[in-house]
Amino acid sequence: MTKTKPGSITRKRRTKSTSSFRGTRSKGTRTIFQQITKAFVSSQRDRDRKKRDFRSLWISRINAIIGQNKEKIYYSNLMYNLYKNQLLLNRKIVSQVAILKGNCLFMIANDIIFLIKNPRRLNSGKVVE
Repeated sequence: MTKTKPGSITRKRRTKSTSSFRGTRSKGTRTIFQQITKAFVSSQRDRDRKKRDFRSLWISRINAIIGQNKEKIYYSNLMYNLYKNQLLLNRKIVSQVAILKGNCLFMIANDIIFLIKNPRRLNSGKVVE
């Protein structure tokens, strides 16, 4: 009895996820499975990398806007004092505020500078004991 090739269903199952690859990567069984594995590893790695990239983008945007302020405040002081004063704004929201309403971020930063210089005062003018 002659040897038969794998049927069309077998080929379809193997090449479904590698149809866009070129050459042996879309034809050979062993390289198909290697490429599928590599693609899954790369996609997981890049999803994690995307989170880091966006965080650094938000930090860069915030730094660019608060660097234009007359009274200098550093990014780390800004974020620390936002947290300390219980303004629960994450970096994504602060960067969107910086882009859309830069003056609003300047007001927040100036209030923080005021609180740093006068630690016993709140924005309402009351003295904290």
